[in-house]
Amino acid sequence: MRSDELFRRAQKIIPGGVSSPVRAIKPYPFYTVSGKGGRIKTADGTDLIDCCLGYGPLILGHAHETIKNAILEQLENGWLYGTPAEQEINMAERIIRDQPGIEMLRCVSSGSEATMAAIRLARGYTAKKKILKVEGGFHGAHDSVLIKAGSGATTLGIPDSAGIPPGVAEFTRQVPYNDPEALEQILAADPDIAAFILEPVMGNIGPILPDDNYLKEVREITKAHDVLLIFDEVITGYRLCIGGAAKEYGITPDLTTLGKIIGGGLPIGAFGGKREIMEMIAPAGPVYQAGTFSGNPLSLAAGIATIDYLNAHLEEYRHAEERTRAIEESLPSSAGGSFVRLNSIFKYFFRQNPPNNYKEAKESDTDAFGRFWKGALTKGVFLPPAQFESNFLSFAHTDEDIETIAGVYNSCLP
Repeated sequence: MRSDELFRRAQKIIPGGVSSPVRAIKPYPFYTVSGKGGRIKTADGTDLIDCCLGYGPLILGHAHETIKNAILEQLENGWLYGTPAEQEINMAERIIRDQPGIEMLRCVSSGSEATMAAIRLARGYTAKKKILKVEGGFHGAHDSVLIKAGSGATTLGIPDSAGIPPGVAEFTRQVPYNDPEALEQILAADPDIAAFILEPVMGNIGPILPDDNYLKEVREITKAHDVLLIFDEVITGYRLCIGGAAKEYGITPDLTTLGKIIGGGLPIGAFGGKREIMEMIAPAGPVYQAGTFSGNPLSLAAGIATIDYLNAHLEEYRHAEERTRAIEESLPSSAGGSFVRLNSIFKYFFRQNPPNNYKEAKESDTDAFGRFWKGALTKGVFLPPAQFESNFLSFAHTDEDIETIAGVYNSCLP
């Protein structure tokens, strides 16, 4: 197989043979040569319906003509300036219009960079040292948040990677998702917490949905303890709806991080929030943040085209929700797991009830998932290769694609 040959070459010169660990499918990953609409083609000549979609950014599908044309138009004018360009103003104006709580915005180059900058900003604004995150919540691969859960309801984490000093972990506390009592407990006990960062809908371990009123209680508790609330909407931003989870659940955070969809499939990140907080960022204030590729004109062109398309085609969000419902309704009556969906995000957990937090998600039968995943791939459907990654639909998936996906769930589940 061509992919096998490519992986053997890659292993000699790329650590683990891949550029990101989640791509390390055993015995070897397939290599993609092209993508169009809701499908990709592999180096082995296989066509696959894609429910990974670059792990979320491609809400319009692969190689969408509107996005491609925006990129081509920008290419004619250059792709890196190192100076301000009007596109960054245009992008900021659109996001501020759409996203609750954002009064000022800065673009960066990735979601990880956005969360890193937002955390630094929260510490600089509050003059407090610690942050609080949700157990199992993923906010990128930087030191402050690459912390795995300890034990107990409110925990001190330990580094989730070699190379992170234990002292860094001391400044990151953790709390279970959907547990406002634990949140109140830890904030009441520790006045040195600058911010609580969470995915309002847990995407990197899910989706796991918030309980009724959970996010409202989170907002009230953080305000009561003078702790900034950071919504990490790198996954949910522009995917649930225009305005993301903040709009969907009616919550206004202090800071928001975005990525994925706002770049139209090109690398991007952004963080924004209240004016008085954002004006702490250099050169306006003392909190330093910088980047050569921040406000990259190609990414902005693709992102602006995506945001404009989404705003002009709001009915597509309803169609996406109908399609994930159709997949759920295809499940065999004998299926013993749980299907979770929210608009175009969905997942089948190999546990009887939908998980409420990270601990419950980890109770899923990963061996059963592995067998299901291989069966789905054999039948032409590519799902993210982990029980703990969300699946996505794009607006480009056809009715035929949905019928095939539904058929896979009906035939491949135990």
